[in-house]
Amino acid sequence: MSRDNAVMRAQSYFDDGSFFADLERRVAIHSESQEPDQSDELQRYLADEMSPCLQSLGFTCAVLPNPVSAGGPFLLAERMEAPELPTVLTYGHGDVVRGYDTQWADGLSPWRLVKRAGRWYGRGTADNKGQHTINLAALKAVLDERGRLGFNVKLILETGEECGSPGLREFCRLHRERLAADVLIASDGPRLSPERPTIFMGSRGVFNFRMSLALRVGAHHSGNWGGLLANPGIVLAHALTTLVSASGKILVDGLRPPTAMSNSVRAAISDLVVDGGDDGPEINPQWGEPGLTAGEKVFGWNSFEVLAYKTGNPAAPVNAIPAHAEAICHVRYVPPTDPKGFIPALRRHLDELGYQAIELEALRDTLPATRLDPDHPWAQWVIAGIERTVETKVDVLPNLGGTLPNDAFSEILNLPTIWVPHSYASCSQHAPDEHILESVSREALAIMAGIWWDLGEAGTPAKTKG
Repeated sequence: MSRDNAVMRAQSYFDDGSFFADLERRVAIHSESQEPDQSDELQRYLADEMSPCLQSLGFTCAVLPNPVSAGGPFLLAERMEAPELPTVLTYGHGDVVRGYDTQWADGLSPWRLVKRAGRWYGRGTADNKGQHTINLAALKAVLDERGRLGFNVKLILETGEECGSPGLREFCRLHRERLAADVLIASDGPRLSPERPTIFMGSRGVFNFRMSLALRVGAHHSGNWGGLLANPGIVLAHALTTLVSASGKILVDGLRPPTAMSNSVRAAISDLVVDGGDDGPEINPQWGEPGLTAGEKVFGWNSFEVLAYKTGNPAAPVNAIPAHAEAICHVRYVPPTDPKGFIPALRRHLDELGYQAIELEALRDTLPATRLDPDHPWAQWVIAGIERTVETKVDVLPNLGGTLPNDAFSEILNLPTIWVPHSYASCSQHAPDEHILESVSREALAIMAGIWWDLGEAGTPAKTKG
């Protein structure tokens, strides 16, 4: 009975084809939360696929309704060995984005797991079926080796993450006592690079908004009116250039972080190498905030993006001056930035420059920024455990560059949050040809078996009191 044996058990799950078989079955379930007619598939994933798996590991399971009527169901499972033992909460999501069935490469399908050149293709392989399958298989490896876990586990599996996790926060508030734990350890998102393990302890927030300018009713012929009528597309474009420079620097103080990076955050991310693998885009080194490294720009700073811009009819343009223009923009932001200040700051800035006619509208899918300090005892404990397993340096991100519903756990349940991702940045997770890497998946099974084993040993950070 040993840690090394538990790690080998987890990796044999990959080597003997069991991981492929389990993931193949799960990928085949069309759990597209963005498609209302697939609600039965969401229920099936929880009740028929995941509940039996968890029950075989000694969990009690309940598929519970979403407190929000528009949201999908939740699976709440727990295996409680003794109240005095550490308790870990873990999380995953069984829903996926739309399959885009006709857009996949020849021989590939979103609903069929296919091996090809060290990659496994299928919808949900990376986001998130493959990742929570790895974590549960590693848990089983420890249970089989030790005969018990030596700690308590609670699991939330939701089915609405790809729609913004409707109801997750309400669910956590409703079941706060039932979900009480010492730490969240879960997996989602990508590694910083495929070659090295990554942990992150939160995520940047995202704030989406619309800028629109309507100057008149209807378009007017440019031969008759060109040079006389203000063009809203041009006016709006110039307004945007006052918000962000030609090299991507944010120019409005109210959109920038209110404080400098802390020493611990800067130390964790200053030398990180952002690498999407062979399929990753080439980085523009002069883009973004001057004086910051690539890691600091993504994980320690705010960024402004124009997601879409429209004036006239781009699909069938006519020789007329359009009446209206709009841009959909967003800010990715880090703590302690308060997104409530974004619209007022933009309004003041535009008004001062004479752009009073531009309207601003905050869009509904704003998600908070969260972060755990890299020096936190649970973060240091997980880092040490991973390095013990793989004997290589871990990339440590105080927060993910993207956005996850981490605030449900860090703010509502008041837990330290540790994420150990098993994917990589070029996995095509929301696009056709989504895939995971065999190399990362096999290593991830070992990493998680080591973490779960160590939770059952002495030396974990102190249990939460009360």
